[in-house]
This record gives sequence, structure tokens and C-alpha cells, in this order.
Amino acid sequence: MSKQRYPEEFKSEAVKQITEYGRTVADVSEHYGVSQHSIYQWLKVQRTFVGERQSQLSQSAELRYLKKELKRVTEERDILRKAAAYFAKQFR
Repeated sequence: MSKQRYPEEFKSEAVKQITEYGRTVADVSEHYGVSQHSIYQWLKVQRTFVGERQSQLSQSAELRYLKKELKRVTEERDILRKAAAYFAKQFR
């Protein structure tokens, strides 16, 4: 039994039929002439990819937030240093 390779566009279109258009795996399998097992595997890979992508997006959003917060805190620190130097100079 030889494994047939399908292009990524073909796989994504078959998965799209299920996820976006609400067709059943059996319908898509029959329409495209692919085993249901293959389509279930493609769905699994796509869901894993989407999960990883969401994780990366949340990490990048957190990184952006932390960089923004670091910039704000650094500016506050610099202002406080200047104020402390100014008041120390006046106090003398």
C-alpha cells in the first residue's frame, strides 16, 4: 500500500470545507476521494497549528505589554532621580 502525498492547498481546502462550511468528514471524504482517516489527521494538524499560533500571539502580546510597562517605569525612575537631585541641590 503506497502513501499518496497531497499538496498543502488540497489539504487546507478539504479542512476548510469542514471547519468553515460545515460539511461532514464523510461528505468531504467522498467528494475529494480521500480516506476519512486522512482528513481527520489533517484536521488534527490544523487544530494543533491554530493552538500553537494562538499561544504565540498571546506571548507576543504579553511581550509588547511588558516592553511598554518597562518603558513607563524607566521614565518614572528617571523623573524621580532628577527630582531627587533637584531637591537635594535646593536643600543644601
